[in-house]
Amino acid sequence: MTLPLAPDHVRIFDTTLRDGEQSPGATLTSAEKLDVARGLSRLGVDVIEAGFPAASPDDLEAVRTIARTVGCEPVAGRPAPAPPIVCALARAAEADIDAAASAVAPARHGRIHTFLATSPIHREHKLRMSRAEVVERARRMVGYARARCEDVEFSPEDAGRTEPEFLYEVLSAVIAEGATTLNIPDTVGYTLPQEYGALLEGIVRHVRGVADGKAIVSVHCHDDLGLAVANTLAGVRAGARQVEVTVNGIGERAGNTSLEEVVMALRVRRAVFGLETSIDTTQLCRTSKLVSTRTGIVVQPNKAIVGANAFAHESGIHQDGMLKHEETYEIMRPETVGAGRTQLVLGKHSGRAAFGARLAELGIPLTGGALAEAFERFKALAEKKKTILDADLLALFADRGAEEEVRWTLEDLVVTSGLHGMPTATVRLRDSAGEPHVHAAVGTGPVDAVFSAVDHIVAAPAELVDFAINAVTEGEDAVGEASVRVRARAADGRPDPQRNAVRTPTFHGHAADVDVIVASTRAYVAALNRLLVALDLERERGGRVPELVREAI
Repeated sequence: MTLPLAPDHVRIFDTTLRDGEQSPGATLTSAEKLDVARGLSRLGVDVIEAGFPAASPDDLEAVRTIARTVGCEPVAGRPAPAPPIVCALARAAEADIDAAASAVAPARHGRIHTFLATSPIHREHKLRMSRAEVVERARRMVGYARARCEDVEFSPEDAGRTEPEFLYEVLSAVIAEGATTLNIPDTVGYTLPQEYGALLEGIVRHVRGVADGKAIVSVHCHDDLGLAVANTLAGVRAGARQVEVTVNGIGERAGNTSLEEVVMALRVRRAVFGLETSIDTTQLCRTSKLVSTRTGIVVQPNKAIVGANAFAHESGIHQDGMLKHEETYEIMRPETVGAGRTQLVLGKHSGRAAFGARLAELGIPLTGGALAEAFERFKALAEKKKTILDADLLALFADRGAEEEVRWTLEDLVVTSGLHGMPTATVRLRDSAGEPHVHAAVGTGPVDAVFSAVDHIVAAPAELVDFAINAVTEGEDAVGEASVRVRARAADGRPDPQRNAVRTPTFHGHAADVDVIVASTRAYVAALNRLLVALDLERERGGRVPELVREAI
């Protein structure tokens, strides 16, 4: 049984690795999932919903690895946060619950989160079950889960469109079987804040076991009408003491409730809510960047709290106000979310000690050979760029996270292009055995020429799905971030007829460099490496890698 430590504590339940990963194109490798889970632990989340073990053997093993690995992740200069609860999702079925129990078994604190739809539209069209059958299934499966794990959470899917009286009946039944967290999902983002708040107030008042502390109420809102954060805060004011959120608000369709927005709303408006979280808010920007880099989903500049423009002021009136008093146009200090406005300027005359110290302050602690290699990359950048800002460093080293199998490495490239010339690229790649491979190709532009040369060397059955370049900082010498997505195609070059284009996995590559052609090439090679590893895994299994079950709360 896991209940709040204090009446004013709101538990942060992060589902970036489960519901967030269901955002189209955001599929993560096991190594990336572990990387993000460690970041969430450093951030101080109370619960990490690590995945849906019944979806595939890979997902089960990823959840098990997180349960076995993620615990206290110390941050320099601060006490280590409490180890998070590691949670696994399961449908209200014995096989799903068995998989979830197996996956979270190694965790210091494990949780099974099981769900069953309760709304009329789901009962009639999806489940084809009566009210009585839904109550019985929910009761029986929560009891089954409770026999395998001490901490059980239950969600009535599509609670926002469920009859309140029936919802009370279902929730009372599962509390009697041992559920200690009752999650109330607005699955399709349909409710308005006043409606959702009233629903939560009714549950707190009428459901046996909530008022006397046997279970806490949780909220899980989707953003289809742009109301996920507003609905979540309405639920908290009505008595919910757990919020289910994702970093950057990623998730199914329009996304989930944004972790950083809810946390900072509770902090900035503490006089209204009177509540606390365990989040280290100085880690918010770093965690946002980590998730953005690993998923390939770019954070829009005007995103609250963690967007590039969140603490930017261009208007002359605003600038004048800020010079006179910071609170005229800022309701929080950028340092409180890890977006320090004052930049430590580094250049080609900086030493390794200063460089290493700044990386550690930015949450990228490196030592030994890793620091030496990073310093060489920094020096190469400093030769091209007069001043290097924190944003440049974060972008430059964002793609140096989880260890992965590398089939091909970019060694050199030469590109020729012009207004009337024929864009030509010569690329040298080195394979995993250390052998160099060189090829030249022409294209409609310099990037197309480079990609064509890489394609000839690698000979991967790849189809380019998406390509984007973003400037990290301002100026002519800005560092550019490149993001590339590819997916498999048939050997004859046509889309594979056995693969549904919507559900076929895409493979993401990310790189940063002051030369955007170099960044683009590295990103493309990284994406192809991931595709090749996945294709080999398919062949070893004699078929396709099982697709994730896309059932979301």
